[in-house]
Amino acid sequence: MSPQQKAAADPYFPDNGDPRYRVHRYELTLDYRPGPNRLAGTARLNAIAGPAPLTEFQLNLADFRIGRVRVDGRAPHYTHRGGRLRIRPPKPIRAGAPFTVEVHWSGNPKPVNSPWGGIGWEELEDGALVASQPVGAPSWYPCNDRPADKASYQISITTPSAYSVVAGGRLLTRTTKASTTTWVYEQPAPTSSYLVGLSIGRYQTVLLGDPGEDGVPQHGHIPAHLLPQFSRDFARQPAMMELFQELFGPYPFGEYAVVVTEEELDVPVEAQGLSLFGANHVDGARGSERLVAHELAHQWFGNSVTIADWRNIWLNEGFAKYAEWLWSERSGGPTTAQLAAIAHRKLSLLPQDLRLSDPGRKRMFDDRLYERGGLVLHALRCALGESAFHRMLRSWATLHRGKAVTTQSLVTHTQRFADRPLDDLFTVWLHETALPPLPALETVVPVRPPYPPSNAQSR
Repeated sequence: MSPQQKAAADPYFPDNGDPRYRVHRYELTLDYRPGPNRLAGTARLNAIAGPAPLTEFQLNLADFRIGRVRVDGRAPHYTHRGGRLRIRPPKPIRAGAPFTVEVHWSGNPKPVNSPWGGIGWEELEDGALVASQPVGAPSWYPCNDRPADKASYQISITTPSAYSVVAGGRLLTRTTKASTTTWVYEQPAPTSSYLVGLSIGRYQTVLLGDPGEDGVPQHGHIPAHLLPQFSRDFARQPAMMELFQELFGPYPFGEYAVVVTEEELDVPVEAQGLSLFGANHVDGARGSERLVAHELAHQWFGNSVTIADWRNIWLNEGFAKYAEWLWSERSGGPTTAQLAAIAHRKLSLLPQDLRLSDPGRKRMFDDRLYERGGLVLHALRCALGESAFHRMLRSWATLHRGKAVTTQSLVTHTQRFADRPLDDLFTVWLHETALPPLPALETVVPVRPPYPPSNAQSR
């Protein structure tokens, strides 16, 4: 890439993604055999060149065997090394022109290496799942792996009929032939490559709540023996959906699914329209309810409103953390003020060396980023007041629906709802490392809980 192109690349993962073009649709046709962990796929990408002619471009794809590559139906020159598929089309693609790329690949999918261990496609004892944040998408399909490059998806997956396939989006068809079944999902909403979720396993599917005429269909996909615990642990997710739509605006996608795997996961992982939980997150005592709220909130903050690059990850995690606190407050648990005080005390005892606006790649998932991000929202609530804060929050999710944002985007947006400059607040909370004092808690008045209290029995 040229110096200008390198400057436009993600500062934390400069080898992932190519800013010289954008993809507006992926069509993936996959065949997976769980026993030998064998994946064969065809990808068709509809893309648009950037402001300069494209003499070459790249996709990210892990170490698979490449069967065929085509650009607008013609064979290009290509190389595939180090997770990068470099493609030189037969003739340059004009600036701003649409083009198509077709890639055939096959092999044994596995996680890609990262500072946090293997990420992406994970073979389970009986099935597979995909949890790609932040750079695991190339572990199973060729993509322009940058969060700001959002596209629609159609995914067709053929597996042995004993297995269920769950992906983010609407299930269009399920067709069984002999011993295999093909599942076709459509996700029309703009989706980042790392947010394309997938799970293959032996699941029982249940409906969560009654969506009604205008509600959001919510389904759970669970191993049958975990259904009694799941029924209690996720019983209040429909109430969370109701609250978050009240606070953040309409749910941004057509449906929402949660999957519980047979195996344990360190943490749940959100994908677009889908969240993945481990068996360890289901205990029948709502021990992980805050995580249920956290992953649901990511559908607005992180999935619909997506960060432009990974420096801004606090916008995902801080908003989802504060959503946990809002749910607690509105469902009869500790108030946001109480939870903010707990978080502030915790952070005050830890090193003061994290800059929220640019934490660095190694600290992207530092627990302090989540807690301090939640405190930023609490500080804004105290500064703006109840009415202005909630108007700001809902407007942020609505105006930026389907788009990519930065920290500066939030600063500019929030100032419109303030009666005084907020520069000092953003400076100390976002750009400096020292922990600021806890905001004046008495300015936050909890709303009377309209939802069943935390110790309510599920029905």
